[in-house]
Amino acid sequence: MTFLDTVTLEVADPVAAERFYTTAFGLGTRLRLRASQEPTTGFRGFTLSLTVSQPADANALIDAALDAGATALKPAAKSLWGYGGVMQAPDGTIWKVATSAKKDTGPATGQINDMVLLLGVTDVAASKQFYLDRGLTVAKSFGRMYVEFDSGSGPVKLALYRRRALAKDAGVSPDGTGSHRIALGAAAQPCTDPYGFSWETTSMAATP
Repeated sequence: MTFLDTVTLEVADPVAAERFYTTAFGLGTRLRLRASQEPTTGFRGFTLSLTVSQPADANALIDAALDAGATALKPAAKSLWGYGGVMQAPDGTIWKVATSAKKDTGPATGQINDMVLLLGVTDVAASKQFYLDRGLTVAKSFGRMYVEFDSGSGPVKLALYRRRALAKDAGVSPDGTGSHRIALGAAAQPCTDPYGFSWETTSMAATP
């Protein structure tokens, strides 16, 4: 069975990006960085989400990211599904911090429950089959709208979402061209999915 071990962000300035992510989120080895000057404009076709237990934890992470240089795309607020906000890191990556809870049960702990990579695709069913053929298994599926794969004991969850819906959720236009500026790592053979997202082989599963 295949699990997503790491996410590598390709950034113009790895030193600055390392400083930002250490200050804002402290994600350890599940997030990697490397230099790239590949051209990219607009929406890159993916978002990264951090899920937490309560609004206080969401606010703490969002405030830390904004203080470190992120730009707010959707200010933190209550929604039908809970509480959260969306921001864009200085390197251009879009991050969402959210919780299903609408009220705090205690002080902020700084604990991140899950890191989720959402890939925006035009045909969710076809992409789902591509990944099933490569050893992933489905944990949740909502027709042709959303698919979440089983993450096992891996530190990163992988999900598929319609591109336009994902961009709307992030608060940006769905238009974009060029490189995704991201690579996915797993203990599996390297490949590139139908939408240009590249998988690279990791020697072992990363630890959070």
